[in-house]
Amino acid sequence: MRYLGLDLGDRRIGVAISDTSGMLARPLTIFQRTSRKADYAYLKDLVKQHHVKAIVVGLPFNMDGTEGKQAAWVRDYSAEMAATLEITVHLFDERLSTEEAAGILRVQGRRPKRGRLDAVAAAVILQNYLDAQRRSI
Repeated sequence: MRYLGLDLGDRRIGVAISDTSGMLARPLTIFQRTSRKADYAYLKDLVKQHHVKAIVVGLPFNMDGTEGKQAAWVRDYSAEMAATLEITVHLFDERLSTEEAAGILRVQGRRPKRGRLDAVAAAVILQNYLDAQRRSI
């Protein structure tokens, strides 16, 4: 089963994809947000192109585990996306994913530029989700 992972932001969306076995995630792309309609059309194309069966969206919890305003927006956006794309959407804790992504880029000798960082953060979120699924079996 192939998954897309999303790191939703106010201006950009980082996108990652899993391999066909659903074991490994890698950064795929980033794109600028314009409107929900345009976002969903772009994501629908990715889903079709890559034969994706489900989408994993990073849910931004506060460090104490509570949800704030951004988490409510992500829940709303994700619910509308699931209905529009007619696809299963899983929400997954994204705490510290951006920091982990920045560390990965630094280890690779690359500067954690914002766009690249969003795609790597999406891969971190997706990989953590895939690992959690394997542990629960």
